Amino acid sequence: MWCSIVHRRTLRASSVGYIMIILAILFLVPVIDAARSTSNSQDVSVISHGDIILGGLFPVHEKGEQDGTPCGPKVYNRGVQRLEAMLYAVDRVNNDSNLLPGITIGVHILDTCSRDTYALNQSLQFVRASLNNLDTSAFECSDTSSPQLRKNSSSGPVFGVIGGSYSSVSLQVANLLRLFHIPQISPASTAKTLSDKSRFDLFARTVPPDTFQSVALVDIIKNLNWSYVSTIHSEGSYGEYGIEAFHKEATERHVCIAAAEKVPSAADDKVFDAIISKLQKKPNARGVVLFTRAEDARRILQAAKRANLGQPFHWIASDGWGKQQKLLEGLEDIAEGAITVELQSEIIEDFDRYMMQLTPQTNQRNPWFAEYWEDTFNCVLTSESESSNINTNGSSVDNEKVNTPCEENLRLSEKVGYEQESKTQFVVDAVYAFAHALHNLHNDRCMHQDQVDQSHQKHQQSESVWFRKPVDSSSQACSDMANYDGKDFYNNYLLNVSFIDLAGSEVKFDRQGDGLARYDILNYQRLDNSSGYQYKVIGKWFNSLEMNLESIVWNNKELDQPTSACSLPCDVGMIKKQQGDTCCWICDSCEAFEYVYDEFTCKDCGPGLWPYPDKLSCFGLSIQYMRWNSLFALVPMAIAIIGILMTIIVIVLFAKNHDTPLVRASGRELSYTLLFGILVCYCNTFALIAKPTIGSCVLQRFGIGVGFSIIYSALLTKTNRISRIFHSASKSAQRLKYISPQSQVVITSTLIAIQVLITMIWMIVEPPGTRFYYPDRSEVILKCKIQDMSFLFSQLYNMILITICTVYAIKTRKIPENFNESKFIGFTMYTTCIIWLAFVPIYFGTGNSYEIQITTLCISISLSASVALVCLYSPKVYILVFHPDKNVRKLTMNSTVYRRSATTGAHGGVPTSSGYSRTQGAGNVTPAAAGAATVTATPSERPSPSQNESRDSPTTSRDQAAVVHNGNDGDIGLIGGTGRGECDFSGDSVRIKTEDEGNS
Repeated sequence: MWCSIVHRRTLRASSVGYIMIILAILFLVPVIDAARSTSNSQDVSVISHGDIILGGLFPVHEKGEQDGTPCGPKVYNRGVQRLEAMLYAVDRVNNDSNLLPGITIGVHILDTCSRDTYALNQSLQFVRASLNNLDTSAFECSDTSSPQLRKNSSSGPVFGVIGGSYSSVSLQVANLLRLFHIPQISPASTAKTLSDKSRFDLFARTVPPDTFQSVALVDIIKNLNWSYVSTIHSEGSYGEYGIEAFHKEATERHVCIAAAEKVPSAADDKVFDAIISKLQKKPNARGVVLFTRAEDARRILQAAKRANLGQPFHWIASDGWGKQQKLLEGLEDIAEGAITVELQSEIIEDFDRYMMQLTPQTNQRNPWFAEYWEDTFNCVLTSESESSNINTNGSSVDNEKVNTPCEENLRLSEKVGYEQESKTQFVVDAVYAFAHALHNLHNDRCMHQDQVDQSHQKHQQSESVWFRKPVDSSSQACSDMANYDGKDFYNNYLLNVSFIDLAGSEVKFDRQGDGLARYDILNYQRLDNSSGYQYKVIGKWFNSLEMNLESIVWNNKELDQPTSACSLPCDVGMIKKQQGDTCCWICDSCEAFEYVYDEFTCKDCGPGLWPYPDKLSCFGLSIQYMRWNSLFALVPMAIAIIGILMTIIVIVLFAKNHDTPLVRASGRELSYTLLFGILVCYCNTFALIAKPTIGSCVLQRFGIGVGFSIIYSALLTKTNRISRIFHSASKSAQRLKYISPQSQVVITSTLIAIQVLITMIWMIVEPPGTRFYYPDRSEVILKCKIQDMSFLFSQLYNMILITICTVYAIKTRKIPENFNESKFIGFTMYTTCIIWLAFVPIYFGTGNSYEIQITTLCISISLSASVALVCLYSPKVYILVFHPDKNVRKLTMNSTVYRRSATTGAHGGVPTSSGYSRTQGAGNVTPAAAGAATVTATPSERPSPSQNESRDSPTTSRDQAAVVHNGNDGDIGLIGGTGRGECDFSGDSVRIKTEDEGNS
C-alpha cells in the first residue's frame, strides 16, 4: 500500500522536480499495469538476483503489425543471441576471482519488441525499481513515519542498463534513464545524435557512431569510382541520422544522390514497390545505399524481386543488414553481389560452446528460449507446458510446427544454421565495461572494510566459466558502492575503463562515450560449385579503407565492375556543363591554349604560356628566334660571306692599283665609299640573324638604312655629276661647280647624314628594344621592337635616292663611253628596283613566319649589294686582273686627242700622267690648274681627215666630239658631241672645240 505523501512547507525548491517526476510515474504505473494485464508478454522478463543489478533491453521479438499488438509472434534471432550474450558475460564475471571478488551481478532483462515506444514503457520497470535510491528526507507519511517505496518483488534497484539495440529505442530510453542517473551502455545503437552529451549525458556504447560508418560507405563508393547513387533509409533515428551523415559526406566528396527514399515505420508492400519504381526511373544510378533496419532491408529486396528487374541494382548496405544470413532467405539471387558494412567483431568461441549446450530444459532462466528453439528447429516442444502451441506473446504458432515435435537430442550447431551474431562481442564488452568500472568503484569505496574469509572472497572458477554461481556467498558490496550516484559513476569510472576483451580487442570510450570505429567490408557471394551463399570479407575500415576490388563478385556474375554515374568523367582537357542533376553533365573541350581551372571552368594560359598535356596548369613556351644552325640562317649567311669576300677582294685590288688610270678614272673616293656601303649591307645579314637584343636591334636599324644610303648616295652623286657635265658641255663653256672629288665626297656625306638623322629620330620616337610576337597562341617569337610599317617608312629616304638614281641613269643612258659608268649604274638601278618591288610583298606577306621574313630581308639586302658590286666593279676587276695591259691612259680618251698630245710633246711639251703635255709656251698652252694639264688644239694643229685615216689610229667621227675631263681623278673619257673636234676638262674647266665652229 502506498502511503500518502505530504509536502513539507520547508521543502527546498530543488525538490520540486523530483516530486513532479514521482507523481508522473505514480500516475503512469496503474495505467501501465492495466496495459500489462492485456498481454502476457509484459510480465515476461529474465531476472536473476545479485548484489548489483544490471538491466537489459533486447529486441527478442519483432515489432507487431498495425493491429495494436506491440510485439509480433516471431522471435528475433539476433535479440535472443544478444540476451544470451549478456547472461553469458554476467556468468563469466561472477565466476572471475579477479573481477569484483565477493560481489554478484544480477540481471533484469526485458523485451523491447523492436519498438521505441514499447521499450520506453518497459524501461519504467527499471525506474520503479530504482526509486528507493532517491533522497526521501524531504517526504513524510501522514502518520509521521518515513516513506518507504514499494519494491518490485522480482528484482532490486538497477545500477545500469545494457541496451537497447535500435538507436530509436536507445534515444527514448536514454532520455528517461538520465533523469534518474542510471547509466546506459548500448552494444548496437549507432545514431550520431547519441554522442551529444548535452542531451544524453549518461549514454555510452561499445560501438562507434554512424558518422564513421557513413564515411566508410562513401569510401566504398569512391573506391568503386561511383558518383551517382540512390539511397533508402528507415524512419527513425538510426536511418535518419545515418543517412544525413552519409549525404553530408557524399556531397563533400562529389558523390551525387539520384533519389533519396524513406521507409515509413508502418510501410506495407505498396510502399516498398513504389520505392523500387522510383529507383528504376534513375537507370544510371545502379548503386543503391541502404541505411535501414534489417527487416526493412529484407522487404526492399522482396520488392525488387517482385519488380523482376531487367538490370539489377547493386546494394551497398550499412550494419543494419550487416552479415545476417536469415535476412536473405529466399532472396539470395537478388542480394548476390551486395557489399555490406559490419562492425568488426571477433568470434568468441567459448560463447559458441555455451550456446551449443543450451536446451530448453537447461535454460529455464530465459523464458523466450523455447520459442527460439522451436523457430530454429521448426518444431514444437512437447513439454509440460500446456501452452506449447501458444507463445509468450499470446499468438498461435504455425500449424506445421504442431505436428512436428522437437527431438530431445537436438542441439544448436552450424548444421542447423546457427551462427554467432555480429554484435555478441559488443554485448559482452558492455557487461565487462560495467564490471571493470564497478571493480574500480569497489576498490575506491569499499576496501576500508574488513576483508571476509578467503573462501568467500574468491569465486570458484570452474572449467566452464559461464556456469551460474549460486547466490549464497557474502556480498562485498558496501553501502557507499550501492548508493553511489550514477552520474558520477558514469563520468568518473565508466568512461575511464580500458581493457582487452575476450576476443583480444581493445575496449575503451572517448569523452562522448563512443567506442572505437572498426568495420569489416563484406561481399555476399555464391559459393563455388554450390547453391549456397556466404559473406566474404573483402576489406576493412579503421580510419581509412582497405578493400580488394578483385575479390568482389557482382550480381549476375558480371565480370566487369559496374558503373553508377549519371555522366562519365570528362576526358583530359574537358569541363563539365551541368544538365539537370548535379552529377549529370555534358563534356566540353577547352581551347588548345586553355587549361582546366576547375571542373566547370577553362582559363586562358595567357600569352607565351601553353597548357601541360594534363591540362591542369601551364608552362612557358620556348622563345623562338633565328638560330645560327637553321637552314634559314645558313643560306643568307653563305651569300653574305661570299659577298663580303668579293667586296674585300675588290677593295684590295683597288688599293693595289690606287694610282692606275683605271682606278683614277673610276673616282677613287666615291668608289671606296660605295664599296664600304656594300660591305655594310652584307654585314647586316649577321645583325638580322643574331638573337634580338638591344645592341643587335640598334645595329639593324643603323645598318640597313645607313648601308643603303651609302650606296645610293654615292651612285646619285656619280649620276648627277655625269648628267651635269654632259648637259652643260653641250650648252656652255662655263665652269661647272661641285664636280671635284672633294665636292662629291661632301655631297655624298650630306646625303648619308640625312639618313643617319632620320634613324636617330626613329630611335627617339620608337626606342630600340625587344618584344615578344605571337603569330598564334602556340608560338612566342623574340623580335626587335620594330613595327613593319616603321621599318618601311625608315627606308622611304633610300627609296627616294633609288628613284632619283634611276632617273639619272635613264637620262645618261646614251652617252658613249669607254670607262663612263652610266650604263652600268643604270642597269644597277633597274635591277635594284625590281628586287625591292618583289621584296616588299614577300616581306609583309610572310609576317607570321619570322624565319622566312628574316631570310627574305637578308637575301634582298645581299642581292641589292651584289648587283651594285657586280655591275659596277666587274668590268674594272676584269681589266685589273685579266687585262692589266689595258689599264693605260690612251684608252681613256680619243685617239686624235692622244696624237695631239703626242705632237705637243714633240714640240717640247712634257706629257702628264693623263697623256697630256705640259709646256711653258704662251699662246696655245694654258697653265695647268689643280694639278692637271689642259691642252687646247688650234685649227692649224688639227690634222686633216686624210692624215687621220692614213694612220692606224681611230678618229672622231663627224657627229662626235672628244670630251676629256682631266683632274686629279676623272671618270669621263669620250662622250658624244655634235661636231668634229676635241673637248678638254682641266680641273673644273671644260673646253670643247669642233671643226664646224672653229671656236670654243
